[in-house]
Amino acid sequence: ADGALYYVTRMLHGGEEPRYITRRLIRFASEDVGLADPQALCQAVAADHAVHAIGMPEAGVVIAQAAVYLALAPKSCAIYRAYEAAMDACREEPHAPVPLHIRNAPSAMMKGLGFGKGYVYNPADGYARGCKV
Repeated sequence: ADGALYYVTRMLHGGEEPRYITRRLIRFASEDVGLADPQALCQAVAADHAVHAIGMPEAGVVIAQAAVYLALAPKSCAIYRAYEAAMDACREEPHAPVPLHIRNAPSAMMKGLGFGKGYVYNPADGYARGCKV
């Protein structure tokens, strides 16, 4: 966290565009912290909003707060890796249809064709993360 605070302060003091820094913080919050701490993205977006709303030099401390928050946050690149894998699949087969097992099956005919076969609706299957049980 000390390093993050030091370098973000050096960047600001050196004249770096604050919105460039906040854009990088937003990307870092999603790419490197991800779902390990979903509030990280809120912190980064709030820093960007502060730059827009109050400007510099007042927003400097908000940028510093976001940088330190992200440095201390637990890290997970699972979303980034999953997104990249999905993008690779789209590039490899740009016109591939949506797989049957994840399609909605609102009719008996669609169910008969295999739409939604094996699909598990998490809330109905006991998955309670983020839900009040």
